[in-house]
Formats: sequence, structure tokens, C-alpha cells
Amino acid sequence: MLRWVRAWGLPHRGLGPPSLSFSGVPVAPSSSSSGRGGAEPRPVPLSYKLLDGEAARPALVFLHGLFGCKTNFNSVAKALAQQTGRRVLTVDARNHGDSPHSSDMSYEAMSQDLQDLLPQLDLVPCVLIGHSMGGKTAMLLALQRPELVERLIAVDISPVETTSSSDFPTYVAAMRAIDIPDEVSRSCARKLASEQLSTVIQDMAVRQFLLTNLVEVDGRFVWRVNLDALAQHVDKIMAFPPQQESYSGPTLFLLGGNSQFVPPSHHSEIRRLFPRAQMQTVPNAGHWIHADRPQDFLAAIRGFLA
Repeated sequence: MLRWVRAWGLPHRGLGPPSLSFSGVPVAPSSSSSGRGGAEPRPVPLSYKLLDGEAARPALVFLHGLFGCKTNFNSVAKALAQQTGRRVLTVDARNHGDSPHSSDMSYEAMSQDLQDLLPQLDLVPCVLIGHSMGGKTAMLLALQRPELVERLIAVDISPVETTSSSDFPTYVAAMRAIDIPDEVSRSCARKLASEQLSTVIQDMAVRQFLLTNLVEVDGRFVWRVNLDALAQHVDKIMAFPPQQESYSGPTLFLLGGNSQFVPPSHHSEIRRLFPRAQMQTVPNAGHWIHADRPQDFLAAIRGFLA
């Protein structure tokens, strides 16, 4: 039964191209460390929303993908809190949603953010459920700190470089190129941005998803995602840090039937790093399985928890 909700967030800010003012944007101290062979990356205080439930069972923790935010999982989180009675946490990754901006966009840094947050909320060990970029963060956290992860669900992503199947670098470039006059209405700004994105991104659903990041700050419309950091580190985001140790906990790789993000050539690396991995395909779903087939997505998670 859903009893209460706790939420924490920084003021709603945006960060646009270099020509726009950065005043008022939450910015985390930078760290030059990559997390390997030196000091750990410096964690940032992530924005989150926590639905309460039974503390005796591991909480469900959702990590969104590139350009996403914690609200992507609002309906899914509420349904699972009600159906399972568990606590459910949704989190904004650094440089996304209401979380601080940082020049470091490595998976080591994103993993460190969660290693800092989850014990603070008394949510370890937890069930980590990560989509796309969030799935890679979840996998790395499970490999680095297996005691924090009771079980793992990677949604339409693998621990292998995904550049060949992704248009994300194109999206970053297209978003950085848009030009919106000052003092226009929200509807006008969205229309102008959509028209400019459409020359590169024909899929209306993808444009609508990206436009969820368009926010108004002091009369100007800017992107709340840190496009400078994403553009600088897009190759790193598409890759996955090399790992030697495996994660022995129960793991589910949930794949979209219409998606090409996890081809058969990735399966051997999945099984090397996650020897207890199961693979399940959701028919008629693309990369955003939770949006395309929400009921099938919920059923797959409940089945894996049973």
C-alpha cells in the first residue's frame, strides 16, 4: 500500500549553449579523476523521489537513460509501489533533470553518486533497474559494489559499446544547434524547437521526449540537461568501462523486440560479467520499453522479483 512520498530536488534550472547565461545553475565541483588509479570521483547530491513501502524487502531503484529524468518512471514507480508494497526510488542522474551539473560524465562518477546516495537513504541492498545509460550505471555499480545490489535489471542495454546502434550523438548536436528568440511563449518555443530538430530527427516521439528537457529560465528557453558535458563525453557514455570482476547476483536483461541495442554479438560479454543473467524480450517494444509496453514492462519486473 502506498503510504507516503518523499521528494527532494534542486531549483528547476536549465543550461543551454555557451552563449546563454549560466547564472543560478547548480554546478558541482569538478573532479579530474576517472575513478581508476586515483581518488574516487566526487559525488554530487542527486535529486530523487522516494515512494515508501516495506523496509524489510529490497527497494526498487530506477535509473533513467540519456536525456531522461526521474519522472520518466512516475507511473511505473507508483504501480510497482502499489503492486509489490516495496519502496521505490527514482533518481535524476548528474547533468539531468533537477540534479547538479558537473563536467564529469563518466560511469565511474555516476556509480559513485549512487554509492553515496543509497546508503544515506538506507536502501541497500536494493534492486537496481536501469534503462540505457542508467542500465550501464547500474551494471557498473553492481560490478564495483555487489553488496549494494540484491539483483539487477538492465533495460535494453549491455556492458558493450553501443555507438553503432545509437543516434544519441546526433541528438546532442541537433539540440545544441537550436535557436529560440527570447520572450516567446512555451508553446511557441516548443514548436520552434521541434521544427528545428525535425531536420535531423524525423521521429516525432523522439522529438517529444527530447523536448521534455526544454525549460524556461528568466524568460529564455534553454535545455536543462548539460549539453556541453554530454557533447564532451558522448563517446564515453556510448562505451562501458572495462571490467574484470563479475557480478554473481540474479540479473535480467530486458530487451525490446524492435530494438537493435543488444545484438547477439554482445551476449558473450553479458554472460562473462553476469553469469546468472537471464534474457527476456518484450515484443513490439523499441528502446524505450517502459514507454512502449508499460504493462509488459511491469509484468517482467514482477516476474523477476517473484
